Amino acid sequence: MTRVLAVLLGLFLSLSAAAGDGASVVAVNGKFADVKDDLVAAIEQRGLLVNSTSHVGDMLERTGRDLGKTKRIYDRAEVVEFCSAAASRAMTEADPRNLVYCPYTIAIYSLPGKPGVVYLAHRRYPQTAALKPVADLIAGIVADASK
Repeated sequence: MTRVLAVLLGLFLSLSAAAGDGASVVAVNGKFADVKDDLVAAIEQRGLLVNSTSHVGDMLERTGRDLGKTKRIYDRAEVVEFCSAAASRAMTEADPRNLVYCPYTIAIYSLPGKPGVVYLAHRRYPQTAALKPVADLIAGIVADASK
């Protein structure tokens, strides 16, 4: 019940905070590894495969030191990349410029000073007929991973 309330609160806050910035963010109570496992499972349950995981937090930490920056941005931050052949084919047949939305990514991160809270974030897609199935797919994955 607590996790459900946290997800609802995260959805409410993310809608107000990220409405104009092209991103949707959901806060989940839990451990990073557990939420990531849930995310990967939600992707795989749809018959999709994770193409790669980018360790963006590590890269930013490493390059920050090279730039003389000492502020720690994330405890952990990764971007999970995946694709759906059917959805990608349909959206690019509708408009070849939609290739820019492929592959799909969902960021997962935790912040210093906020133990036990993990964020799932993804880009918002234009509400066109061709991109709505992709937006729904990603929203469904995030919803399942944040239960």
